[in-house]
Amino acid sequence: MRLIFATVLALLAPSLALAAAPSASAGGIEVDLALVLAVDISYSMDPDEQALQRQGYVEALTAPEVIQAIRNGPLGRIAVAYMEWAGTGQGDIVADWTLIDDAASAKAFADRLAKAPLNRSYRTSISWGMIHATEMLDGGPYRGQRRVIDISGDGPNNEGALIEPTRASVLAKGIGINGLPIMLKRPWTFSFDLPHLDDYYHRCVIGGPGAFMVVIHDKADFLKATREKLIQEVADRAPPKPAVIPAQDRPPISCTIGEEMWQGRFDRYNERRP
Repeated sequence: MRLIFATVLALLAPSLALAAAPSASAGGIEVDLALVLAVDISYSMDPDEQALQRQGYVEALTAPEVIQAIRNGPLGRIAVAYMEWAGTGQGDIVADWTLIDDAASAKAFADRLAKAPLNRSYRTSISWGMIHATEMLDGGPYRGQRRVIDISGDGPNNEGALIEPTRASVLAKGIGINGLPIMLKRPWTFSFDLPHLDDYYHRCVIGGPGAFMVVIHDKADFLKATREKLIQEVADRAPPKPAVIPAQDRPPISCTIGEEMWQGRFDRYNERRP
C-alpha cells in the first residue's frame, strides 16, 4: 500500500507543484493573447511529418488573415512562444516569447522557426508539455488577457504525470488548452498508434472555455489546419460545431490508455523471456 501511495504521489507531484506555483508574469506587458505552441517531437513523428508541421506554423504565423486577426484584437498584439516536447524533461524552447503586432514581427518569429533544426526524442509526455508550457506562461514577460497552450501530437500520454490531474491544474490557473491531434494514414501500424486519438484529445487533453481542436488526417492537412486553428485562437473564436463527437458504439476512451499500452508492451516482452 505504501508503494502504491508513493507511486501516486510521484505521478501527481509535478501537477500539484504547478497548481501551487505563482504567476511571475502578473506585472508584464499586456497582450490580447499569450500563446504557447507546444509541439510533439517524439519518434513516432517521422522527419517529413515534422518538417510539414513546422512549415505549417511558419506559414500560419505570417498568413495575412492571421495578421488581420491579431490587429483586430482590443490591444492589437499577441505574444507567442514555440516549444517542443517528447518524454518527461525532453524538449526545448525553439523560439522564446515574442510580441507580434504586425507582419514584420510575425515574419521575424517565423524566420526563427524556419531556421531552427528539427529534433526528435523518446516517449510521449503530454503532461510534461503542459507543465513546461504553463511555467513559460507564468514566467514570461507578457500578461495575456487570454492564456492558451496549443498542443499538437500524434499519440496519448505514456510517461510522467497523469494527464487528467495535470490538465486540471493548468485549467485552475485560467489557462485554456487547445489541440491539434495528428491522425495520419500510415502504411504501417506504430506500436502506440491510437485509432481514436481525436476522442482522447477531446476527453483528456483540451479544456477551458471555448476549447477546441482541429484534427489532421493527412499530410496535406498540415498547412491548412494550422492556419485555421491559429486564426480561431487569435480571434477567440471556436469552430461552430464540435471538433469531434465520440462514437456511440464504443465506450469512452480511458485517459490512462497510453500508460496501459506502454505497460502492455513490457508485459508482452516479459512473457517472451525464457
